Amino acid sequence: MASQHQDTGSTGTYLIRGVSILGGAAEDLLIRDGLIAGRGQNLPAEGATVIEAAGLVALPGMVDIHTHLREPGREDAETVETGTRAAALGGYTAVHAMANSTPVADTAGVVEQVLSLGRAAGWVDVRPVGAVTVGLAGEQLAELGAMADSRARVRVFSDDGVCVSDPVLMRRALEYVKAFDGVVAQHAQEPRLTAGAQMNEGVVSAVLGLTGWPAVAEESIIARDVLLAQHVGSRLHVCHVSTAGSVEIVRWAKSRGINVTAEVTPHHLWLTDELVRSYDPVYKVNPPLRTDQDVQALRSALADGTIDVVGTDHAPHPSEHKECEWAQAAMGMTGLETALSVVQHTMIDTGLMDWDGFARVTSTTPAAIGRLADQGRPLESGEPANVILVDPAARWTVDPSKMATMGRNSPFAGRELPGKVMATFFKGHPTVLDGKLNTPYRWLPETADSAGNTATAAAGRP
Repeated sequence: MASQHQDTGSTGTYLIRGVSILGGAAEDLLIRDGLIAGRGQNLPAEGATVIEAAGLVALPGMVDIHTHLREPGREDAETVETGTRAAALGGYTAVHAMANSTPVADTAGVVEQVLSLGRAAGWVDVRPVGAVTVGLAGEQLAELGAMADSRARVRVFSDDGVCVSDPVLMRRALEYVKAFDGVVAQHAQEPRLTAGAQMNEGVVSAVLGLTGWPAVAEESIIARDVLLAQHVGSRLHVCHVSTAGSVEIVRWAKSRGINVTAEVTPHHLWLTDELVRSYDPVYKVNPPLRTDQDVQALRSALADGTIDVVGTDHAPHPSEHKECEWAQAAMGMTGLETALSVVQHTMIDTGLMDWDGFARVTSTTPAAIGRLADQGRPLESGEPANVILVDPAARWTVDPSKMATMGRNSPFAGRELPGKVMATFFKGHPTVLDGKLNTPYRWLPETADSAGNTATAAAGRP
């Protein structure tokens, strides 16, 4: 990919020449002042920075429905700055930041702090996820309405990391968020069935002598919650589906018209519990790596729409929390910088999905679930210019030490992966060019309306 600036035109004008839009025929794509200004053949380049994009694929910026940015309070693992740099490099223009920070994002004040940190960084749109219960303790509903009405306009609520196991609380949460078109994203794990669990329950756990994590612990919560969602008439989202049985329950719920969506992580689309034989804690994750049968069921479900989206569950940890004995190691894997490549490897290169389908599961649908009006939009004139350029023919070897994330706990370390993000345009500004970080987008200061509500003015560029 090569770029060439012509004369003294607006720094906000870019002509992407000869790019394959969603894997189709080569076209030109014109970006001006934060919007897609044109699409077609031989568009005029006057005043534009020209990007030669032959062989590249243009896609809507990716939206992660499930990211752990750790800040505030756990800056030894990740910060909003480092996490969103990783997101931009991975092709994301928006991420949903999970609530298990310190303090927990269970009040309007904390979610507004996360929003402000994201805007100060400027690499992607950071949308805070609010906790369902106070302190993730599962005892009392958090300030759901206050977070929804806050400057962060929270629409996704989750205690991810722990399950809302109390059915009465889960019902009340579903009822509450319905009032403002919110969604509860459930971490499906029956705690009494997973006490002391270390890995997937099966042949490998029996051989290794590790306490097993049965599939039914996930499946029973999903079955309960889809029925609760049906009863209440509210939206339910199931985080990181990992078993073939869970797929069948979600498929059944959708056949009944229940308003449920589901996600799968990149690592559950590829890796299996056989890797745990190494006792390498990089493979310790919640939910655990399952069997090859589960992996194949997840791939098929993502292809046919039973599973709606790919969510990274990006979970960085300090090295001392991973480079230790298996039993003591933290659960979680990084994913923002490898997700596109892993999905290409497991879904596109296998023929299960094309680039249009990729955009559906990584951008359009997660934006719709999170109610992000300016993300996941078609690459057409007049639409917000959240766009990425991908080289599907590129090959690269994962080296965690060279990643933008502070987490070094990538399960794909040392593997050669296909596909590389060459450019990321966030609101028309290139945060990534030639596969490297460029400059962040700069938001203008917020303004207050006559009622005292704050809003962000039209954003500026560096």
